Amino acid sequence: MGRLAHRRGGQPRDGARRAVAGDQLARDDERRHARRRTLAAPGLLPVLPRRPAAPRAARRQPAADPPPHRVGRRGAGSGRGGGGDDATTFDRLGVRDWAAGLPLIVVMPDGGFAGWYSDPVGSHTGPHDWESFHVGQLIPWVDATFRTHAGADGRAVSGFSMGGFGALKYADRHPGLFSSVSSHSGPADRRRDHRIVGHWADVSSATELGGATVYGVPLWDERRVSADNPVEHVASYRGKRVFLVVGTNGDAVPWFSAVQEQHVRNGHRGFRSLLNAAGIPHVAYEEPGGHVLRHPRVRQDPAGITAHLRPAA
Repeated sequence: MGRLAHRRGGQPRDGARRAVAGDQLARDDERRHARRRTLAAPGLLPVLPRRPAAPRAARRQPAADPPPHRVGRRGAGSGRGGGGDDATTFDRLGVRDWAAGLPLIVVMPDGGFAGWYSDPVGSHTGPHDWESFHVGQLIPWVDATFRTHAGADGRAVSGFSMGGFGALKYADRHPGLFSSVSSHSGPADRRRDHRIVGHWADVSSATELGGATVYGVPLWDERRVSADNPVEHVASYRGKRVFLVVGTNGDAVPWFSAVQEQHVRNGHRGFRSLLNAAGIPHVAYEEPGGHVLRHPRVRQDPAGITAHLRPAA
């Protein structure tokens, strides 16, 4: 889904911890995910936790001498509806090149198969508190491990689909953490169109939570829905760089991609109207096609992020 970008300034801090404390992976788990961790070769910092309570990022040492940029993924999909993918997806798309030469650390942690960057109301499969993990563990680890500017003006959040929603949500709920937010086809309204996006979040999250859901069934926890809904917190985006991309559908796209993007597009239009009404500047693109990652825009994004962020000392 997304990425956490930090302005960087050089080598890891002397004496900094190179990993977050955590359990050792079981031998079978090590073998199963060995291929993923080979991506830590120069230029890539994947963060691939299965559950927030036991982040896999905690069990891998970053390279001692980081290259000019590090790239990875946070829960994005490639031409699909977010979630369910890992850093290998974006690596195949060429994400290393997208940030090449830029003074950024780009960290792409997992967000679960359908975790929706949330602490769910319940789980039958153990802890899945993705928001608490990313905000409370991952970001402090990055700042303690690498030379970053550890403030909102040194951080950006970006993502596609479910990750695009997560980016909007994190920038809203944690305004002191990020000064730039980018949403590539990420839902901006949980309640629009008969709450279809919110219901989809519940249905899809049940696959990860063993039948439990993000917001609760048969009745939603309305407080949580409102807390997660970007359109209900427009003022949180004031003073931030806001970069929005969405598709307009069209006859040529598959029907499921068109239907999916239609609801995302409607939410984006409502969100942009609220931003305009509040006098909050933003950059927005509507382009032909359905629910897919638009490569020219996602390649454009890192340069805009870099120009906006404050460099590390």
